[in-house]
Amino acid sequence: MIFSVRRAFLVLGIFICLAGSAFAQKLQWSADGNSFYSFSDQGISSINPVHPEDNKVFMTKQELTPTGSNEALNVQSFTLSPEGSRILLFANTQRVWRENTRGDYWVFDRSTKRLTQLGQGLPAASLMFAKFSPDGKKVAYVSKHNIYVEDLANHQRSAVTSDGTNRIINGTFDWAYEEEFGCQDGFRWSPDGSRIAYWKLDARNIRNFLMINNTDSLYPFTIPVEYPKVGQNPSSCTIWLYDIATGATKQAAIDGDPVQHYIPRMEWTPKGTSIILQQLNRQQNDSRILLVDATSATSKQIYHETDAAWIDIKSRWNDNDPSGWDWVSTNGDFLWLSEKNGWRQIYKLDLSGKETLITREAIDVIRFNLYDTATQTIYFAASPKNATQNYLYRISLKGGKAVRVTPAGLEGTNEYTISPNGKIAILNHSSAAELANGAIVSLPAHQELAKARRIIKANTGDPETEFFKLKTADGVELDGWMVKPQPFDPNKKYPVVFYVYGEPASQTVVDKYGTGKNFLYNGSMARDGYVYISLENRGAPAPKGSPWRKAIYRNIGRINIRDQAMGAKEILKWDFIDSSRVAVWGWSGGGSSTLNLMFQYPEIYKTGIAIAAVTNQLLYDNIYQERYMGVPVSSNEDFVKGSPVTYAKNLRGNLLYIHGTGDDNVHYQNAELLINELIRQGKQFQLMSYPNRTHSISEGEGTREHLSALYTNYLKMYCPPGGR
Repeated sequence: MIFSVRRAFLVLGIFICLAGSAFAQKLQWSADGNSFYSFSDQGISSINPVHPEDNKVFMTKQELTPTGSNEALNVQSFTLSPEGSRILLFANTQRVWRENTRGDYWVFDRSTKRLTQLGQGLPAASLMFAKFSPDGKKVAYVSKHNIYVEDLANHQRSAVTSDGTNRIINGTFDWAYEEEFGCQDGFRWSPDGSRIAYWKLDARNIRNFLMINNTDSLYPFTIPVEYPKVGQNPSSCTIWLYDIATGATKQAAIDGDPVQHYIPRMEWTPKGTSIILQQLNRQQNDSRILLVDATSATSKQIYHETDAAWIDIKSRWNDNDPSGWDWVSTNGDFLWLSEKNGWRQIYKLDLSGKETLITREAIDVIRFNLYDTATQTIYFAASPKNATQNYLYRISLKGGKAVRVTPAGLEGTNEYTISPNGKIAILNHSSAAELANGAIVSLPAHQELAKARRIIKANTGDPETEFFKLKTADGVELDGWMVKPQPFDPNKKYPVVFYVYGEPASQTVVDKYGTGKNFLYNGSMARDGYVYISLENRGAPAPKGSPWRKAIYRNIGRINIRDQAMGAKEILKWDFIDSSRVAVWGWSGGGSSTLNLMFQYPEIYKTGIAIAAVTNQLLYDNIYQERYMGVPVSSNEDFVKGSPVTYAKNLRGNLLYIHGTGDDNVHYQNAELLINELIRQGKQFQLMSYPNRTHSISEGEGTREHLSALYTNYLKMYCPPGGR
């Protein structure tokens, strides 16, 4: 429910990007962890961040050019075969839902210098998630929802599955699994290469949501998206094992209805005798870890956890990526995060289910970064004293006290990309006042080996983002930030604009560069005379303990809205705030919060700009909404009470509603439902529909400029800036 914004970053002055793709590349380290790879006009380079004199070209542009072509492959990423003799290149990539995960795969033989395309005869740009076998002699991949194995000696292709259709999905996932669990790659080679384990989703009973395109042809046409809404059954999910030698396939025998359970994680155990997986019930408050024997396909439960609210899987605390298992020994010991003690803590589990608590302090683990096998050290992110910030910590696998690695003086948000050997890291430091990306530091000493190569500091006289805390009439302490007008006269009263998100998917009050800046406002809000504020309500994913985050369970649209409104009431008591000029805006979940604030507390908020909002919670997808609101079995009451459309009759102020008609995430249906209700209630408002734009409303020439102008002009007209 968060729209993604394209990001790019600089490391050591080299722009690391996906050539021709729509999103930023994840950094690829060398196997020894001493260097990383960068794409450039010269080809692919190996970059040593500590000793730049050792930089070298890994693949030349000529080597990346197929026979008979004048142009090098437009490579997004690559992998080396286990023995290093071949390179698997991913090129000509195309977007699937959110990211470029399908395209063409080529294999470059480093001894013969030969470049060969895989999947000959299959549709162009249809291959997904290609992976070398452990011996490097085969490659498996997905095409059109079927899995194939190609022998690199003769390029003969055999089918692992043959029943794949738009509804029978092998080796990858449907829209909901990718959007809400972060699942994309849906098959795994066994460690010895003798088997492939894979997901199979049966989406035949999932209804299509039909979006209509009125502009790209003489007659309109529909765009179907398989989309399970709240209360509708999800896709059936099963796990299968394929034997390479015999071609035999077995379904994993897993207890529970495959329609009423999710399997968001699956991996082979280190010795390859079984696969390990996590099974969640549909309500996502019952989690089981199962072992499935590779030969018999029978399963047994080794770990069970329940929660009164919900259980977050790995994608919720590790960059939306649930893939892989965090092994710490070849015997099968692994790391696991749980909130069952009231904090998100690290445990060590073995394959019998025996657990050992590693982090014993009352702090939340924000993110798991790396396990360094050589030193038995776990690196993770946390911020015990300030929920708006982020620091690197380390702790021994044997336990003990967690030690902060990030030194004093780096207050703010610190994000580390740690090399596989755990010896160096690329540090991107950020605060509301500065940005310093690309510094190289040693670990665990945190000595600076190379200075940041991209540094931005606030100019003298620039508006300052101030962080504060306030307590509401309900006794709830909220974090907030504020940017005051410039110049500021404490004897005058200024309009206030609140920026809100408010749901469990994202924080707004974070100490990082860009906080306090309104990316939609055309100009400077501070210099125009606005007070700009954001508050963090209960339910936001802040490191303040599980009770804080899960207070919102079955209460989206109520408890978060009350926290925001009660916080605003305290702010309206400030001498320099003009209570007659109060605006609020937000996008996606923030759009929903904006509508609820305008409708439930019309005496506070006089102007609202809501973008791409869920106006009725029953219209959103089941995985997200049922996780935080429960599965509607006998009653929809909680969903109705939290939905903006329920309170539309209370609108008093000025409302601008904005939505893209091509939004496959929060459907334009939400807009039309709200429009109908506002009309029925006789409420005047303004509407802007962007034809065929998705949830980000970014497609098409001039779109963002138009949206910015629309937003800015409306705000200035109905919530005039300046002190009075």
